[in-house]
Amino acid sequence: MHCAKAWLAGTWRGRPQCEGRKAGGPLQHRLSRDPGQRSGGRRRIADRVYGTVRWIIGAAILAVPLVSADFSGERALEYTRHAVSFGPRPAGSAALRNLRAYIESQLRLLHCQVTEDTFTARTPDGSVEMRNIVARFPGRSGQALVISGHYDTKKLTRFVGANDGGSSTGFLLELARVVAARKWNDDVYIVWLDGEEAFHEWSDTDSTYGSRHLAQRWSHDGTLARVRALINVDMIGDRDLDIEYETNSTPDLLNLVWKCAGDLGYGKYFTNARGPIEDDHLPFLRAGAQALDIIDLDYGPSNSWWHTPSDTMDKLNAHSFQVVGNVVMEALSRLD
Repeated sequence: MHCAKAWLAGTWRGRPQCEGRKAGGPLQHRLSRDPGQRSGGRRRIADRVYGTVRWIIGAAILAVPLVSADFSGERALEYTRHAVSFGPRPAGSAALRNLRAYIESQLRLLHCQVTEDTFTARTPDGSVEMRNIVARFPGRSGQALVISGHYDTKKLTRFVGANDGGSSTGFLLELARVVAARKWNDDVYIVWLDGEEAFHEWSDTDSTYGSRHLAQRWSHDGTLARVRALINVDMIGDRDLDIEYETNSTPDLLNLVWKCAGDLGYGKYFTNARGPIEDDHLPFLRAGAQALDIIDLDYGPSNSWWHTPSDTMDKLNAHSFQVVGNVVMEALSRLD
């Protein structure tokens, strides 16, 4: 398999577009039209009713008791939908501040330790204040396990990042609920990283702002020395899920996660397609931690939904969240 860095929408990013992965046409949803029977007014009313019903269903899903210890793909999908409802969420934006407030309000219900890692990033567009959100669920061993993902979106016109930025946000919120309901030997950190996306073109200095800052901070304060493993998730909501064997990641963690997937019957979703991908796990790897990236970077026909306005909620499904959630929870249990 040949992997090359992708150029999309006039910018490239250090995640490669991989050839020889999967085939299939775009998903299309069209409203049937019958001139003379459906007026524009009726259609607007129907859309409002549908939106209201969907909101009620989503609220009902999120009302499942917090004490339930099983990961729910449906809940993760609804958390993602709520994140996307804030609109485009690039680093430093009001929408991202509103999303951050929502994430922290949900974490307060879990009675975990929540801190903000605040810093000013030097970007090609000037100084931007960024904040990582760190939720800690205390264990007994003095060591730690970390699950991370970014919650910002790329600054592009009409880009809401349902999968790229949204899915990791919703996934981590549901994971936090499940982690809170269990007892752990190691501390478990769940981290929402700011500033993963490049402002202009992906490079070592214009990308992964939040993970670079947190890796440096944890290296200095001793936290990183306690981290036994870090699992980063990104773009894991794709309804046509295939997770790539990301070769920058720590081999032992790759083997563990792929073994968990196989044991749970999810082997077909954790593929043999291999290649290096630059993502938020790299700063921690470079700082000496064992780290893994779980990512599906084959999004739409020829990756055509990545970093485009087509990255919307209709491209995601609860089953993909469920698969990744079950695998990550199994891996955490074996590591703990």
